[in-house]
Amino acid sequence: MAPLPLPTPDMGSDDLMRLGMMYSTGSGGAPVDLVSAHMMFNLAAMRGSLEASVYRRELSKEMEREDVAEAQRCARQWLDQGRIGLVA
Repeated sequence: MAPLPLPTPDMGSDDLMRLGMMYSTGSGGAPVDLVSAHMMFNLAAMRGSLEASVYRRELSKEMEREDVAEAQRCARQWLDQGRIGLVA
Protein backbone atom coordinates (compact mmCIF):
# COMPACT_ATOMS: atom_id res chain seq x y z
CA MET A 1 0.00 0.00 0.00
CA ALA A 2 1.37 3.43 -0.96
CA PRO A 3 1.87 6.00 1.80
CA LEU A 4 -0.65 8.81 2.06
CA PRO A 5 0.50 12.10 0.54
CA LEU A 6 1.50 14.48 3.35
CA PRO A 7 2.80 18.04 3.39
CA THR A 8 6.53 18.57 3.72
CA PRO A 9 8.42 21.64 4.96
CA ASP A 10 9.65 22.52 1.47
CA MET A 11 6.20 22.64 -0.13
CA GLY A 12 5.00 25.93 -1.45
CA SER A 13 1.42 27.08 -1.80
CA ASP A 14 0.96 25.34 -5.17
CA ASP A 15 2.05 21.96 -3.80
CA LEU A 16 -0.14 22.35 -0.72
CA MET A 17 -3.03 23.38 -2.95
CA ARG A 18 -2.56 20.20 -5.00
CA LEU A 19 -2.65 18.12 -1.81
CA GLY A 20 -5.87 19.86 -0.81
CA MET A 21 -7.38 19.01 -4.18
CA MET A 22 -6.22 15.40 -3.86
CA TYR A 23 -7.88 14.99 -0.47
CA SER A 24 -11.03 16.84 -1.49
CA THR A 25 -11.54 14.65 -4.57
CA GLY A 26 -9.88 11.38 -3.58
CA SER A 27 -7.37 11.52 -6.43
CA GLY A 28 -3.69 10.58 -6.63
CA GLY A 29 -3.85 7.86 -4.02
CA ALA A 30 -5.43 10.04 -1.35
CA PRO A 31 -8.75 9.12 0.23
CA VAL A 32 -11.58 11.65 0.26
CA ASP A 33 -10.88 13.39 3.56
CA LEU A 34 -12.41 16.83 3.93
CA VAL A 35 -10.62 17.56 7.22
CA SER A 36 -7.24 16.91 5.57
CA ALA A 37 -8.29 18.86 2.47
CA HIS A 38 -9.29 21.85 4.59
CA MET A 39 -5.99 21.61 6.47
CA MET A 40 -4.00 21.61 3.21
CA PHE A 41 -6.00 24.53 1.79
CA ASN A 42 -5.44 26.37 5.08
CA LEU A 43 -1.67 25.80 4.92
CA ALA A 44 -1.61 26.83 1.25
CA ALA A 45 -3.55 29.99 2.09
CA MET A 46 -1.04 30.75 4.85
CA ARG A 47 1.65 30.41 2.20
CA GLY A 48 -0.10 33.05 0.09
CA SER A 49 -2.52 31.15 -2.16
CA LEU A 50 -5.69 33.16 -2.75
CA GLU A 51 -7.15 30.23 -4.66
CA ALA A 52 -6.70 27.99 -1.59
CA SER A 53 -8.56 30.57 0.51
CA VAL A 54 -11.52 30.30 -1.83
CA TYR A 55 -11.49 26.49 -1.82
CA ARG A 56 -11.15 26.43 1.97
CA ARG A 57 -14.15 28.74 2.36
CA GLU A 58 -16.27 26.70 -0.06
CA LEU A 59 -15.25 23.42 1.56
CA SER A 60 -16.16 24.80 5.00
CA LYS A 61 -19.74 25.20 3.80
CA GLU A 62 -19.92 21.42 3.18
CA MET A 63 -18.39 20.43 6.52
CA GLU A 64 -19.66 20.11 10.05
CA ARG A 65 -18.46 22.86 12.39
CA GLU A 66 -16.55 20.29 14.47
CA ASP A 67 -14.71 19.03 11.38
CA VAL A 68 -13.65 22.55 10.41
CA ALA A 69 -12.37 23.07 13.95
CA GLU A 70 -10.43 19.79 13.73
CA ALA A 71 -8.86 20.85 10.43
CA GLN A 72 -7.81 24.15 11.96
CA ARG A 73 -6.33 22.37 14.98
CA CYS A 74 -4.36 20.07 12.67
CA ALA A 75 -2.99 23.01 10.69
CA ARG A 76 -1.99 24.82 13.89
CA GLN A 77 -0.34 21.67 15.22
CA TRP A 78 1.60 21.30 11.97
CA LEU A 79 2.71 24.94 12.22
CA ASP A 80 3.62 24.55 15.91
CA GLN A 81 5.87 21.63 15.01
CA GLY A 82 7.72 23.98 12.67
CA ARG A 83 6.99 21.92 9.59
CA ILE A 84 5.37 24.61 7.49
CA GLY A 85 6.37 28.26 7.70
CA LEU A 86 4.17 31.24 7.00
CA VAL A 87 4.51 33.66 4.10
CA ALA A 88 7.64 35.78 4.54
